Amino acid sequence: MLGDLLFVIWCLVQLFIGYNLVLPFLFFVWYSVIKKKNWRRTEFQQPDYAIIVTAYEQTHLLHAVTNSILQSTYKNYLIYVVADKCDVSNLHFTDDRIVLLRPPETLGSNTRSHFYAINHFQRAHTHLTIIDSDNIVERNYLEELNRYFDNGFKAVQGIRKPKNLNTTLACLDAARDIYYHYYDAEVLFNLGSSATLSGSGMAFTVQLYRECLENNDVSGAGFDKVLQYAIVQRNLRIAYAPNAVVYDEKTAASDQLVNQRARWINTWFKYSFLGWGLLAKGIGKASRNQFLFGIVLLRPPLFIFLILSGLFFLVNIVLLNVQALWWLVAFALFITSFFIALSASHADKRIYDSLRNIPKFMWLQVQSLLKAKGANKRSVATKHAGDNIKNTANEN
Repeated sequence: MLGDLLFVIWCLVQLFIGYNLVLPFLFFVWYSVIKKKNWRRTEFQQPDYAIIVTAYEQTHLLHAVTNSILQSTYKNYLIYVVADKCDVSNLHFTDDRIVLLRPPETLGSNTRSHFYAINHFQRAHTHLTIIDSDNIVERNYLEELNRYFDNGFKAVQGIRKPKNLNTTLACLDAARDIYYHYYDAEVLFNLGSSATLSGSGMAFTVQLYRECLENNDVSGAGFDKVLQYAIVQRNLRIAYAPNAVVYDEKTAASDQLVNQRARWINTWFKYSFLGWGLLAKGIGKASRNQFLFGIVLLRPPLFIFLILSGLFFLVNIVLLNVQALWWLVAFALFITSFFIALSASHADKRIYDSLRNIPKFMWLQVQSLLKAKGANKRSVATKHAGDNIKNTANEN
């Protein structure tokens, strides 16, 4: 009896990890047979945007991001630059659509910077969108967001594309992002659930943002995780706008990647439990939105379930267990799913060439895992190669 019980437990543990390999392919099959809705502009709304750009310690990229925003085809907006713990003596904005805010005390978190801007709005904006200081936006970014607000959505996530592919690590970082954007945004949204939030390139009605976070002071990394949970638990959907493009600086050096990923891993351990609540709500309310989103929230970071899956595969080989064959099938489906995402996203050839270095990339993330416990106590400003500084006072 004890042996049978241990065998059942062993199978359940493997299933809990292994389904993560197969799930993307199952989602893709479902996605490939459904009819995709074309979200058209109705022109019913003309949102008044507050574009919040947050900077922490570093300011030299702010002129680039604000200049890109000022080229927008949609004109009803103001830009609020929150320069937290920054020397602003070199910042000179001549356009009256840019409002420079310098908090008298260090805020040190995304939500505090956002609400500092909200509390200093110069007019009653209806919508807000969040941009990092290292981002560049396409000219039609706001117009593409409007397409989804016109159709009744209150939260929209755009797509973050790589601004740089100058190193192997930057390319691998971009490959990871493509995988997540495809399955956790495009596919998930079109299946009737919500796109996951990415920390920037996202927009909300001001009312919804305040309802979700005004009384929830999120410190350290992970405000987007708390925010997306607060939205989906209301059974609202987060739309995905694939043509609302924000270019994002990719991590180009190993030490930067280790520190950045340590904060992200810390965030997953801190907030993944929220998925159980959404699963329960989804079942209780027969909500596809909440149920599917809950499954995605419970999924470990990519490298963790890949390493665990590899270990289970090796154990089954040693035991001469037929389950090793199932692991081979699962790995084959995952690899297929990964390349489907790259192909559908028209990935740069440099990204494909970088894939041979995946083992090194995963090893760096193992180092991140070992540093995850105290990640939020370290410096929160990530410096990119060539002095390109990513605003991660408040890393997502």
